[in-house]
Amino acid sequence: MSCTSLQYRKPDIKIIDEFKKKGVSSEMYYYQKDELNINIRVQKVKLSDQDINVVFFHGSPSSLTAWQEYMGDPALGKAANLFAIDRPGYGYSNFGKAMPSIEEQAVLINAVVKDLKLDNIITIGTSYGGSLAARLAVLNKNVKGVILLSAAMDPIQEKDIWASRFTRWWLTRWIVPTGYRVAGDEKKVHSFELKKIEKDWNNLKTPVLHLHGSDDNVVPVGNLKYTDSIFPNSTIKLIPKIGHNLAWERIDIVKPEILKFIDTVFN
Repeated sequence: MSCTSLQYRKPDIKIIDEFKKKGVSSEMYYYQKDELNINIRVQKVKLSDQDINVVFFHGSPSSLTAWQEYMGDPALGKAANLFAIDRPGYGYSNFGKAMPSIEEQAVLINAVVKDLKLDNIITIGTSYGGSLAARLAVLNKNVKGVILLSAAMDPIQEKDIWASRFTRWWLTRWIVPTGYRVAGDEKKVHSFELKKIEKDWNNLKTPVLHLHGSDDNVVPVGNLKYTDSIFPNSTIKLIPKIGHNLAWERIDIVKPEILKFIDTVFN
């Protein structure tokens, strides 16, 4: 496996070339936030004159390249303008510099979304990105729906991943790939960060759809019950015989659910 693969990122030119081969025009943007000395990378695919916008948030370690099968999909591109964002510390958004606070990430991404002048937004987040997708709905009234995929939402059920411990010990941290170090920094305080934003979930009236694999051994399936209990307008679906990689291994299930959700929210 190459170092690039372990870092879970691709340069702009490679992404643009790959999309050209599919016959899809893709644009890459960088949003500079001077007060934080940070650049946020955004990919955009606009295939039709839609005023509906879908924004994808990846987990950890990962980057916006995780969403390429969705970003290049003709049916999704016809239904909405598609955006994928490198979260802080990943991809080409200040790679290697972790921002472990979910709230700080959400405020920063909300500023980017405002710069993009997006209305009628559906946020989609997988794993760690789920809480960010939901938090953006709290901060931005233009978010009309949230989709959670294998999402870690319950602070009590947060699991300790043994491999992340290597990122905490100074003797081993240096040998861990950069993307994994960022993931470890987030993981160390994730339960605490989820607890800090939990109080606002009961007030979120936006529709929330949570899909979770029955065999997920990274994020407990019990997160479905948590979502159902704490979000006033939630729908949960257990997908049998699939683990944590639901978003990537069962696109045949997830994509129709996204299209149906868009139709339900806006029609």
